Amino acid sequence: MSEQKFRVESDLLGELQVPADAYYGVQTQRALNNYKISNTRMCDYPEYVIAMAYVKMAAAAANAELGVLDRKIADAIIEACKEIVAGKLHDQFPVDMMQGGAGTSVNMNANEVIANRALEIMGHKKGEYQFCSPNDHVNCAQSTNDAYPSAFRYTFFRMNKKVEKALKDLIASLRAKGEEFKDVLKMGRTQLQDAVPMTSGQEFNAFANNLEEEIANLERNAVLLKEINMGGTAIGTGLNAVPGFAELCTKKMSEFTGDTFEKAPDLVEATPDTGAYVSYSAALKRLAVKLSKTCNDLRLMASGPRCGLHEINLPAMAPGSSIMPGKVNPVIPEVTNQVCFKVIGNDTAVCFAAEAGQLQLNVMEPVIVECILESQTWLINVMNTLRTLCVEGITVNADHCYEMVKNSIGIVTALNPYIGYKASTKVAKQALETGRSVYDLVLENGLMTKEKLDEALDPKAMTESHAFIK
Repeated sequence: MSEQKFRVESDLLGELQVPADAYYGVQTQRALNNYKISNTRMCDYPEYVIAMAYVKMAAAAANAELGVLDRKIADAIIEACKEIVAGKLHDQFPVDMMQGGAGTSVNMNANEVIANRALEIMGHKKGEYQFCSPNDHVNCAQSTNDAYPSAFRYTFFRMNKKVEKALKDLIASLRAKGEEFKDVLKMGRTQLQDAVPMTSGQEFNAFANNLEEEIANLERNAVLLKEINMGGTAIGTGLNAVPGFAELCTKKMSEFTGDTFEKAPDLVEATPDTGAYVSYSAALKRLAVKLSKTCNDLRLMASGPRCGLHEINLPAMAPGSSIMPGKVNPVIPEVTNQVCFKVIGNDTAVCFAAEAGQLQLNVMEPVIVECILESQTWLINVMNTLRTLCVEGITVNADHCYEMVKNSIGIVTALNPYIGYKASTKVAKQALETGRSVYDLVLENGLMTKEKLDEALDPKAMTESHAFIK
């Protein structure tokens, strides 16, 4: 095995060896030495790397147009950024997602990789920063405090599109089951007690409609992420950025990405502000709460098979026990529940980190980024898993559901408009005490004719609004 070669780079703290073939530089190497925390790296989120490249591309283009950056250097920077957007050099972004420094390591990782690739494009060697500097050229008119949040805001926005896609696919699958089960009569329940009849189709359509509300909620909150603070530099005052840079850089971001960005109206306010992250994280949490509740219902409905509700059958995905033969567990809804718990916990961490900001900057942004990206990624993966490995294969036990409706005390509620609440209560009590059916007791007590009773207990009449003829 050949011995690894290094080049020597220097910064404020002195000299440090960097792998000779690495596109990153000394400050990235320090981050690698300092932060071995989460084992999750920036390159594990390709959208994050791409968003960072777009920010640097827009800044270089704006600086060149304003006469601040040499056109040849700017063009090389832009070309390097385009390569990163296309998927190249992503392995050169190895910094841990959990870090101190308010994102400086992420920003410098991008600056160094882009500078070294730009140097190659211009015919120079890595590390010859006199021709293209990570700080003086790639980071021109910027600070971590505007470039970094602008990048991860756009990352969240791009990832949100994938969240919505996975959610829409899941909703479509639930709605398909609603159509498939539209004629299956079953017992509805409140407080885990028999309530009134409904159809399995109504139940699955309700799952779909409940989750569909979250698409609009995610979209509303994702829009907040498109306000960026480029040009604010260190604390929002615009130090070291020429007049017009903030507006032009924002415009270039829109042109390069195809998404419309807005410059924050008050850059000093925008620099420490985390309100959009709190709102968006809360939207992910709200989706997680609803998704988990849906999975709770699926597990209850599939409970049994002999001693539970046994209304539906979930696809068997794995043996359920190392000791109990024949046991099959609802593993896909279970893992979905657990992902939802993690998303709810991540939202709590986001809230604490947002509150911990002080004065002109919130240094806790790295954990906000890690939590939201993790929540987005896990939700995308688990919604796709729930759809393909569970919902699409659900079947319903129609005969069993109908028998439970016939034997339920709850159907007496459908007779209230015909015999009154008091008489219905008497019948329900008799049924509970004797174990006899509501149907037989109504006829025996002469409360309704068989014709009227059959009409009242018709599945369609019990599951839809209709007129009552006594």
